[in-house]
Amino acid sequence: MKLVSVSEMQELDRRTMASGIPGEELMLAAGEGLADAIRRLASNHQLVDSPVLFIAGCGNNGGDAFVAARCLHEDEWPVECWLAGSEKNLKGDALTHFKLMKKAGVPFQALEDSSHWNHVAACGTDAEIIVDGLLGPGASGEPRGVVADAIGFIDANADRALVVAIDVPSAMAVRADLTVAMGLPKLDSVDADHVDFVGNLEVVDIGIPAGLIDEAVGDPDLELIHPSDLRPLFPPRPRDAHKGNYGHVLCIGGSKGYSGAITMAARAAARSGAGLVSALVPENIYPAVAPAIPEVMVHTTHPEHAWSAVLIGPGMTRSATTCEQVLHLLAESRVPLVLDADAIGVLADHTDAIKAAQCPVVLTPHPGEFARLFGMKVDEVQDDRVGLVRMAAASLNAIVVLKGAGTLVAAPGRPAAVNMTGNPGMATGGSGDVLTGIIAGLMAQGVPPYEATCAAVWLHGRAGDLAAAEKSQASLIAVDLIEKLPEAFRDLSCR
Repeated sequence: MKLVSVSEMQELDRRTMASGIPGEELMLAAGEGLADAIRRLASNHQLVDSPVLFIAGCGNNGGDAFVAARCLHEDEWPVECWLAGSEKNLKGDALTHFKLMKKAGVPFQALEDSSHWNHVAACGTDAEIIVDGLLGPGASGEPRGVVADAIGFIDANADRALVVAIDVPSAMAVRADLTVAMGLPKLDSVDADHVDFVGNLEVVDIGIPAGLIDEAVGDPDLELIHPSDLRPLFPPRPRDAHKGNYGHVLCIGGSKGYSGAITMAARAAARSGAGLVSALVPENIYPAVAPAIPEVMVHTTHPEHAWSAVLIGPGMTRSATTCEQVLHLLAESRVPLVLDADAIGVLADHTDAIKAAQCPVVLTPHPGEFARLFGMKVDEVQDDRVGLVRMAAASLNAIVVLKGAGTLVAAPGRPAAVNMTGNPGMATGGSGDVLTGIIAGLMAQGVPPYEATCAAVWLHGRAGDLAAAEKSQASLIAVDLIEKLPEAFRDLSCR
């Protein structure tokens, strides 16, 4: 999905209204989409019918908040709306929807000066979801007056309530759990310096004509991984399908003390829809691996099968034997190959072997592995994530996944793609092994390598979000991601 600048989005809004779609209608669609996003967030976190507090500014973001507050109120949710400012400052479409909200009976109060905000700060709120509708993406300068007071109130209550930002977090000073972008996502929202404020990112279709979106330039170097682009990759399976239709993944990895990594990678490949999954592990960990994954064929010597995709690296350790195995696969494989963890760690002096491979290659480094591969410092990688992941893909002639907040996927000749699913709870051992298995599982089914990698990254993060919503970020472990994969897949296919 295209990422656009603030000015480009403003021009899209202007051209949409010039085409005959009134701003009031665009705001209605935005607010209804926001209400739907809040319902989903509440459902995932078991907060259905929990109190929702809308904190609105006097601009269009406030108008979106008024619509959503009315929609939830009409569904009998306990909602309240606070205005950071005076009703006299409302105008245009925001004023229209404010009047409709008040007419519907939504509890409302205008907090017009700092003394009002000091009072509500002392009293607190019982809201379990707080919606930031203060400042839109066009706002400039430091927040002042009651808007700054309102931002301070949201920040003070973010430890006990989920925060939803409308379009962008206000002044990139509100730390949101979810940002609901209107029309198209904004470039500022995926900037590496802002992802901690944006949280997860959803996009609401507000009715901008498809032709106008097609004409928008966007950023030629960066796109957003979005479910609307992924759903066509998962068509209905024919009724006479059998396991042979969906590929055979070979998972190579593991060593003494590290049997869990390959176990999780293999199980994730199976959960991703591959027809068959085999694992090749050292003999000394066979007794630990085989009983843990009964759906996978576990071997200690190289089995003779026709593979559809191969993954290598989880739990192998960076040894001469690992290096030899990886180089052999790079030279001999004719099916897609996923390199993870130690399979990347042994290649710092052998990057030419990656470029020379006769099969699609996917590498999934975290920043430390990326830095080691290219002889850099981690800080250098983090300072230019988009530029460097594109450089890596071009120089290695491979698909490169640079993991982290706002995971990036790059392939030669294509824009980098940024993912905004996932959460800090996924910073736990084994999470990357699960991602590796999903990528290989999708490629084995015939999904093109770049598209499979983007889909896997999105599904991996989405599964993590579902697991964290149920279990909390702090208690998340890697196997929770595998258990939530079926639910994540449901977001891309009704079957």
